[in-house]
Amino acid sequence: MATSDSRDVVIEATPAEIMDVIADVEATPTWSPQYQKAEVLESYPDGRPKQVEMTVKAAGLTDKMVVEYTWTDTTVTWTLISSSQLKAQDAGYTLTADGDKTKVRFDMAIDLSIPMPGFLLKRTLKGGMETATDGLRKQVLKVKKG
Repeated sequence: MATSDSRDVVIEATPAEIMDVIADVEATPTWSPQYQKAEVLESYPDGRPKQVEMTVKAAGLTDKMVVEYTWTDTTVTWTLISSSQLKAQDAGYTLTADGDKTKVRFDMAIDLSIPMPGFLLKRTLKGGMETATDGLRKQVLKVKKG
């Protein structure tokens, strides 16, 4: 059964600055504790990641997965290609410029291939959502400062 969640955050940066941080997937483990490793397998002609292999640890489980990204100027989405723990994962960011700030919406839907108690799944998803929004905001502001 698929589980989904959404979360919004406002980041004091332009959509382009935020997209640059998201596109630096190999640096994700430095600001997202769930990510142990991320490696770009294939890139688009503009240099943005297309397929990425990542090792993720959450709820005591470690999973090696491959996802495929799709990019526009204000959205990035990814879809699960392979995983040992998930049947499906669709996630993404939608950015809306608002003056010198940007509203960022993160959406994620996952379908586990193994049973997990509901409370543990919700707690794990909540932690992932916080990192994907608040963690992203902290990283964008850190990169902006130099």
